[in-house]
Amino acid sequence: MRVFTNRAAKHDYFFLDEIEAGIALVGTEIKSIRAGRLNFKDSFARVENGEVWLLNLHISPYDKGNIFNHDPERKRKLLLNRHEIRRLTKKTEEQGLTLIPKEIYINEAGICKVMLTLAKGKKRFDKRDDIQKRDLERENARRRKDEER
Repeated sequence: MRVFTNRAAKHDYFFLDEIEAGIALVGTEIKSIRAGRLNFKDSFARVENGEVWLLNLHISPYDKGNIFNHDPERKRKLLLNRHEIRRLTKKTEEQGLTLIPKEIYINEAGICKVMLTLAKGKKRFDKRDDIQKRDLERENARRRKDEER
């Protein structure tokens, strides 16, 4: 199973809830994803007219594709049931949360799935706190490694 992770999202958002969704792709898109040619930068999901759409996910054109190759940044429909869509609509409208794709993976059956997270944006001071914690953990790991020698 290949997993592609949105590493920048962890730095910019607090993750609150996760939901797995299928994604409607064309043939050249799935081939390009299997080759690892996708970019999460500034991607998000939005509920429009009772459907969930994934926006700004860049899937590079398939290099062996022909004139029927896909548009790299087209809107992609996410496959969720009605109850999940209603729940996501309520949380994004009432609480001001954002839907962010956390990871995209191809499961054992060969189907491409996206893990969406309801996220709340971090403020600048939250980001600084995370950086300080990460630096402390690195320093402690170095000390433990030196003590073992």
